[in-house]
Amino acid sequence: MHTPQSPCSGPDPGPLTRRDALFRAGGGLGGLALAWLSAREAEAAGAGAVGTRPAATDNVGSVRHHAPRVTRVIQIFAAGGVSHVDTFDYKPELARLNGQPLSGKGKVDTFFAQPGNLMASPFTFRQHGKSGLWISDLLPALSGCADLLTVVRSMVAANNNHTPASFMMNTGFALNGFPCMGSWVSYGLGSENENLPAFVVLPDPRQLPAGGSINWTAGFLPAAHQGVAFRTRGEPIQDLTPANPTSPALESASRGLLGEMNRGYAEASGGEGALTARIRSYELAARMQLSVPDAVRVEEESAATRRLYSLDDPQAGAFGKNCLLARRLVERGVRFVQLYHGGAFAAPRINWDGHEDVKQNHETQAASLDRPVAGLLRDLQQRGLLDETLVLWTTEFGRTPFTQGLGSRGRDHHQHVFSCWMAGGGLKAGLAYGESDEVGYKAARDPVAIPDLHATALHLMGVDHQRLTYYHNGIQRRLTNVEGEVIHGILA
Repeated sequence: MHTPQSPCSGPDPGPLTRRDALFRAGGGLGGLALAWLSAREAEAAGAGAVGTRPAATDNVGSVRHHAPRVTRVIQIFAAGGVSHVDTFDYKPELARLNGQPLSGKGKVDTFFAQPGNLMASPFTFRQHGKSGLWISDLLPALSGCADLLTVVRSMVAANNNHTPASFMMNTGFALNGFPCMGSWVSYGLGSENENLPAFVVLPDPRQLPAGGSINWTAGFLPAAHQGVAFRTRGEPIQDLTPANPTSPALESASRGLLGEMNRGYAEASGGEGALTARIRSYELAARMQLSVPDAVRVEEESAATRRLYSLDDPQAGAFGKNCLLARRLVERGVRFVQLYHGGAFAAPRINWDGHEDVKQNHETQAASLDRPVAGLLRDLQQRGLLDETLVLWTTEFGRTPFTQGLGSRGRDHHQHVFSCWMAGGGLKAGLAYGESDEVGYKAARDPVAIPDLHATALHLMGVDHQRLTYYHNGIQRRLTNVEGEVIHGILA
């Protein structure tokens, strides 16, 4: 097999192959640009309805089932299991019963089989805003945004193990390999900016989540819909800049030749799906050379904006930059931005997994999340972007209202009830929906499963979750599997 050589490596070894062309087209991603825009437009005209689109195609254009209330999503995933009874679910009875065993709930269910006694929250709860929403003092900045929040206090998870529970929150399935919500949104609605990905992921600057890129996989959807993860330190995307400068004329000629060769290869192979997806990924990568540097140039923001996101704070600055990047990306047309707060689960805990001491753990994590997220909400509101954006704050499950073992200050995993919140267009703001029981052990009113949350998010984007499907292994798959009901009680 012929080995591709650099243009500076000596005499031409023989006929130009497709692999040679790929190498010679440029040292960076710019050389991988392909002439597929005209074909893309033609395909868009005949894309058809969601669920009947050929599996090989990259979804172009926007197929909606009803008028959308929002056009973009920012999902903040707080990894580790945030304690609902210490954040958004005020339980005075828990304080009254402090130190007593849980009773009257049947068999006590825990992950580590170490049920302790009920423990009052170490944080003080107060009512905030005109809505009077109860939020603990753990999150003082976010409490100031109470009238923007729609809190769901009756979430129920299907699993209390971190990895499958995280998969469930992101993909609707406890097993890995299924497309995450961002990929479904990319597939169903495409991008508003052809120079940027439809789905961008901003991992926690401190640590990647357990499983790494499997958390933003496209699963069986075309590869073009996988989340594009930006690096939060240094260059946002590796190899974005060519290693060696290339003249515009040479780059243009290389793109034209490579495009012609790839079209011929695709036609000869019958339009094979993996090749088509890769061609489009390369095409997007080339265009990103111009668009990404502008999108991530946070230094051009005003001093007031930098303060709003706490960019100069040693604890909150790194995540604050991610929150600011999320705003810059959605205002440039990125459809779905996912931010991770918290990493893998090995010690020391760089996440919300408060087994040993929930007060210490949650205070540490809140110090880097509270002000940046509040800044994001206020910035979106000030710029008129919140009405067209859905901000979705999630975690994989809650934590037990009792301690993990007698004498402990920590709380165990808890799937029977927990809290999430939303903000943005189409929602009743300043609302607490659903209710847990008197100590926060089980959902007592209006339980909400994760597929319901997904169905509601899609609904706000103008998509019927039952009709956004993809044929795979003999089944019309969807984000919500065979479940999911829109939570009409939170819709404005």
